[in-house]
Amino acid sequence: MKKQIRTRLACLSVMAMLAGCANTGKVIHSTSDVYPAIGPYSQIVQAGNTYYLAGVIPLNKAGNGIEGATIQEQTRVVLNYIGAKLKSQGMSYDNVVMSNVYLKDLNEFGAMNTVYAEYFKTNPPGRATVEVARLPRDVKIEIAVVATK
Repeated sequence: MKKQIRTRLACLSVMAMLAGCANTGKVIHSTSDVYPAIGPYSQIVQAGNTYYLAGVIPLNKAGNGIEGATIQEQTRVVLNYIGAKLKSQGMSYDNVVMSNVYLKDLNEFGAMNTVYAEYFKTNPPGRATVEVARLPRDVKIEIAVVATK
């Protein structure tokens, strides 16, 4: 009977340890190098070694105006903000594993892609690019990425 109890206790202890390893939780991060969240969302959510960066649009740093008129200018603003978010967590564009690009006009894909390629020069992440009916503040582009350490 004592051996069974010890075995069960040992199993419960191992199970508790494994559960603790699997439950990494959610950690919220932000940086003042990017405009503040303009809604009920977090700039950066960390789960284990994976970082989910909320969609970025080309707002000015105060968050009250749009920067850039062309798709090239707006793409550059967005990717610079993504770079700032990554840097705030000790990462770079090389850590990005997935990118979701939302364009107001898919006819501007080529121009966006030219700028995008400047930031993801080697081993680019997976990517989905879609045209959407409308974006916040009527901007031309929004990009959200997932990165890992």
